[in-house]
Amino acid sequence: MAAGVVAVCLGALLAGWAWAATTNTQSVIVARHLIERGSVIEASDLARVRLSVDPAVKPVAGDDLSGVVGQRATVDIADGALLTPDSFGELVVPGSGRSVVGVALAPERGPGSDLHTGDQVRVVVTSADGESATGTPAFHDAEVADVHVSTETGQVVVDLLVPHADAPLVAAQAATGQVAIVLDSRER
Repeated sequence: MAAGVVAVCLGALLAGWAWAATTNTQSVIVARHLIERGSVIEASDLARVRLSVDPAVKPVAGDDLSGVVGQRATVDIADGALLTPDSFGELVVPGSGRSVVGVALAPERGPGSDLHTGDQVRVVVTSADGESATGTPAFHDAEVADVHVSTETGQVVVDLLVPHADAPLVAAQAATGQVAIVLDSRER
C-alpha cells in the first residue's frame, strides 16, 4: 500500500515537472478596452494575463505594469491587444508647437521609394499653371508622421509634422494639389 502511495506521489511530481518544463506561458499586459492614441494610460485600462507567446513577439511583461501606467499610447491599442514597448511612450504626436497636416499625393508628386515615419522631407510648392518655375520654389521642412493609402481615392496620404505656425499655409497649399514632397537624407 505504501509503495502505491509513493508511486502516485512520484507520478504527480513527475507530471508537474513535465508540464512546467514544456509550458512557455508568461505574464503579459493587455488592454482591457480600446486605448486611443495620445491617451494617458491608467491602471484601469490594463490587465495582467498569462499567455503562451510566440518568441518573435516582444510583449510587455506583467511585472512592468507600473512602468506603463502614466505613459501615453503612441498607437490605438485594441481591446485585448498585447502591449509592446512601441505601443506607449512619454511623448504624444503632435507635440507642443507642432501640427499634423495631411497631404494627398498623386504618384508623380512624391518620391518613388516608400516614405516612412520619421523621414525628413520638404513640401515644395509647385506651379499652378504648369509653367516652369524660375528660381527656387517655396518649400516647408517637415517630418513624416504616417503614410497610408486612401480607400476612397487610392492616393497616398502623407501625414506631415510641421511647425504650428506653418500648418495653415502648408494645408492651404496641399489642398490645391500644387505641392510635391522631396525626401531628404535618411542619414542620422
